Amino acid sequence: MWLTLSLTSALLLGCYDVFKKFSLRGNAVLPVLFTAAIFGALVFVPFLIIAEVNPNAIPLLHMPHMTWEQHALTLLKSTIVAASWVLSYYAMRYLPITIVSPIRATSPLLTLIGAVTLLGETLNPIQWLGVAITVLAFWLFSKTGKLENISFLRNKWIICLYGGTFLAAISGLYDKYLLGHLMIPKNTMQAWFSIYIPVVLLPFLLLKWWPARRENKFVFRWTIPLIGITLGFADFVYFYALAEPDSLVAIVSALRRCSVVVPFFVGALFLGEQHVWRKFLILCGMLAGVAMIVLSSG
Repeated sequence: MWLTLSLTSALLLGCYDVFKKFSLRGNAVLPVLFTAAIFGALVFVPFLIIAEVNPNAIPLLHMPHMTWEQHALTLLKSTIVAASWVLSYYAMRYLPITIVSPIRATSPLLTLIGAVTLLGETLNPIQWLGVAITVLAFWLFSKTGKLENISFLRNKWIICLYGGTFLAAISGLYDKYLLGHLMIPKNTMQAWFSIYIPVVLLPFLLLKWWPARRENKFVFRWTIPLIGITLGFADFVYFYALAEPDSLVAIVSALRRCSVVVPFFVGALFLGEQHVWRKFLILCGMLAGVAMIVLSSG
């Protein structure tokens, strides 16, 4: 069951990337992100209400109350993730999805580097090999990008993508601190994290997009609410898989990275993106490297 749930989560995450791409084509970035975040928050509001009325109604979604300090720490997590999403959405708006999604899938590599440098963790030989393969695949992607006149050193949208991926890795390390060291209840944190996201985004929306809304037009599309909804349910299924007694977190995490396959093939089949077979072979190598990093974790 937990393997099926993990693959379901990966499929939902892949659809999440596809909905982002179709929502952002020719559209203003910040209102798309804000509207999607609103719908993502609405996924968790009913569960918070149920937990408040009857805490034992849904044992799997038990949501103990958090302290004010824990709320402040969760708000900081939402701020980090919101910044990551803003950068990544701009990258998704202007870059091929067959480049964006694979690079985003390298976040476990950055998280691992952070764990080594900041938390004093060590790498085993298989992880070092996985790092080498992932870095090689990343370099090959940069070579492919040059064929499409995309510089991996000077293109501002690629730099945004780097920043978004880096902040996603920081968020992963911060999650480990909040859940592993401070023992904040994960269900409650996930729910409030989703609610705080649009709160964090609102000032950016009002200050940056609203004054320029006539030039930078926003068109509502049916795929926009699906961004937040698919992400919310992907996380819900992910936590459900982790709650299974015999589940292995390393395998669950590795399977989640397979989500990149969905947007890749959508980009290849429906968006007419270039150098698909070359990118696909590099993607296979990158996923192999990421799998080695994750599956060999202790």
